[in-house]
Amino acid sequence: MSTPSAFVFDAYGTLFDVHSVAALADTIAPGQGAELSRIWRAKQLEYTWLQSLMACDAVAREDFDRVTGHALDYAVAALALPPRGADRQRLLDAYRGLTAFPEAHRVLAALAPRPRWILSNGTQASLAPLVQRNGMATLIDGVLSVDAVGVYKPAPQVYALAANALRLPPAQIGFVSANGWDVIGARAFGFVSYWINRTGAPVDRHGPAPDHVLGSLADLVVAVV
Repeated sequence: MSTPSAFVFDAYGTLFDVHSVAALADTIAPGQGAELSRIWRAKQLEYTWLQSLMACDAVAREDFDRVTGHALDYAVAALALPPRGADRQRLLDAYRGLTAFPEAHRVLAALAPRPRWILSNGTQASLAPLVQRNGMATLIDGVLSVDAVGVYKPAPQVYALAANALRLPPAQIGFVSANGWDVIGARAFGFVSYWINRTGAPVDRHGPAPDHVLGSLADLVVAVV
């Protein structure tokens, strides 16, 4: 398998740590911050899949920012926390300022001069500031949002956005994600897939297995040299 000519990265959970909100959550719900973050993320993903399936003339797909808010409301209710509007907004603001994983900058720099793009469920309004706040503006060549096609990952229309933007056949594009279901979707589309499996989870069985399973983003540089 040849080395990809370009790389496309998932954002949430791959470049940016979705659980970096847990510390703030723990100040709002002492002792429950990690669980709040876990439920929040799980429901956020679940709602993207359900909204993609349910979308029709009568029920419009909502964007990722709204889905994130709904998932937070569910997590708060699931933990029977008192609803406080100011705390809700603090958590949503923190999600728009997630911290990048420590190795992300080094990995992105090492992959140059090959194009490095983001392909995300997120909105452009949230992704652009996230890239800027984490000092990645010079390390990312483009940002693509699923909003351009009106459906969430792992719909093939989403992955086609990257192939079209890069003007490359899928087999020449490396797709990197910490979400196993996302990598399987990308592999089914034809990308060379790299799963950042930080927790040592088993590979899901619903589609083609990833081409590469790595323990961290840092391992990506070794894998493509």
